[in-house]
Amino acid sequence: MKILVIRFSSMGDIIYTTPVVRCLKKQLPDAEVHFITKPAFKYIYDNNPYVDKLLLLKPKLSDTIADIKAEGYDHVVDLHNNLRTAIIKFRIGIPSSTYKKQTIRKWLSLKFNLKLVPPVHLVDRYMKAVAVLGVKNDDQPIDYYIKAKYQLDKLLPVSHQKGFIAFVIGATHFTKRMPNQKIISICKELDLPIVLLGGNDVKANGDEIAATLGDKAYNACGVTSLDESVFLISKANKIIGFDTGLTHIAEAFDRPIVSVWGGTVPELLGVQPYKVKEVLVAGVELECRPCSKFGLPACPLGHFKCMNDIDESQVTAFVNS
Repeated sequence: MKILVIRFSSMGDIIYTTPVVRCLKKQLPDAEVHFITKPAFKYIYDNNPYVDKLLLLKPKLSDTIADIKAEGYDHVVDLHNNLRTAIIKFRIGIPSSTYKKQTIRKWLSLKFNLKLVPPVHLVDRYMKAVAVLGVKNDDQPIDYYIKAKYQLDKLLPVSHQKGFIAFVIGATHFTKRMPNQKIISICKELDLPIVLLGGNDVKANGDEIAATLGDKAYNACGVTSLDESVFLISKANKIIGFDTGLTHIAEAFDRPIVSVWGGTVPELLGVQPYKVKEVLVAGVELECRPCSKFGLPACPLGHFKCMNDIDESQVTAFVNS
């Protein structure tokens, strides 16, 4: 049986498809499992042993459909469920099963501050799309395979090589990020050295934080590659991070995680830490929260209480314990 799994974006959503792919491959021994995504996210599956072939979405949908038709699949598992995947399924005309987004429930929950979305993790929602194939959740963590052999002494100063806290300070939107001064305040109370992780977009933030904390913090933002950052995550004593892809990838290594949520909430998206033994989900209950599904460039009310009012002592106590 030849199966195609579809999920085009984004980083966090794709990382949560890995248990589905693993279960397909392990529970259907004769299955050939392929995965298709956007070129920007191919790294998530580059080294995955459960994928027999990785396809990439092309600029023209007709070219992508031609590639899919040429493979001769027996079944399509649509874990994206949008107009583009609907067109693909219609054009190739083979049996398929589709992840249910619960779009209306999510919109109503966000618009009217209701709790209409059942507290079911995204992985479990995805798994329902393969139940028709007789595949069940194996209740194991997500998968991420580091692509090279790295060494701590090549990536970190000597002061951080015998133990450190990884603090993922990056996130796509402002309302997902904690203000620099709040990060500094938390880091001052941590017992271990801190490694700041994120992309070039938060390098200046990392510089400001590290300058204030001195030798206690090392700013790796924009310095290490994504794969190197994941390696550092895998070696960290504990991790603090926001609602962003690197924090979700960290769940693959079952390190203790503080998952910090500002203007977004894990219940709406179903992306709270998955199969991690030690977790602290930090957030503030407010009438204005969530203010968006995926994050905003600024706090709509100007006060940013969802991040500013987070209990720092709760975070530091968990990390130092």
